[in-house]
Amino acid sequence: MRILPAIDIIEGKCVRLSKGDYDTKKIYNENPLEVALAFQDHGIEYLHLVDLDGAKSSKIINHKVLEQIASKTNLKIDFGGGLKSDDDLRIAFECGANQITGGSIAVKNPEVFQDWIQKYGAEKIILGADIKNEKIAVSGWLEESENEAIPFIQSYQAKGIEYVISTDIAKDGMLQGPSFDLYKKILAECENIKLIASGGISKFEELPQLAELGCEATIIGKAIYEGRISLRELEQFILKTN
Repeated sequence: MRILPAIDIIEGKCVRLSKGDYDTKKIYNENPLEVALAFQDHGIEYLHLVDLDGAKSSKIINHKVLEQIASKTNLKIDFGGGLKSDDDLRIAFECGANQITGGSIAVKNPEVFQDWIQKYGAEKIILGADIKNEKIAVSGWLEESENEAIPFIQSYQAKGIEYVISTDIAKDGMLQGPSFDLYKKILAECENIKLIASGGISKFEELPQLAELGCEATIIGKAIYEGRISLRELEQFILKTN
């Protein structure tokens, strides 16, 4: 199972939110590159980078942060937040993203998102399935759609999607453990999905449990920043599982 530490960006700074609420913003570092280099120094190869300003607006905002991290580290970056147009996608890939995550766009403009899958391929495009009360949430989690989570994922599997990041918003940033039952259900009902678990990771012991469930990767955010899981522990986990 791959480990993807998260860097969430507001105004160029590394922050974390609780349950996607922008009023709960906590700044952990004013220099995201410093954070990314620390991850790389501990054997981490991947990064989940989110443009929270972009998620609230109608376009990519923090692409310079992406460019800086991509040019000064070897991390393979998946980038999301506010990707609404072909131009946004072009900027993200030109700035060094290896993959992009589309969430709101997949709900609000499925034709565009489907075009991206066709144009860039399933290896490059991740479906962001952010879930609130078993429904898909959009617009930086500020809105709940009418889409039921599992049928929504299945519909995109039929269109070629392989990678899905699933976040249970109720768990995100709460350090109360991930949604094991939700992930079990998704893995059982969405055959051959590469599921990236996100939200609620609170301690190291949860990582082997997610791996055992069959998650392809897991995103870890606040647990790292609050010192619940050390980079040394992640380094050991990566060495053991490689």
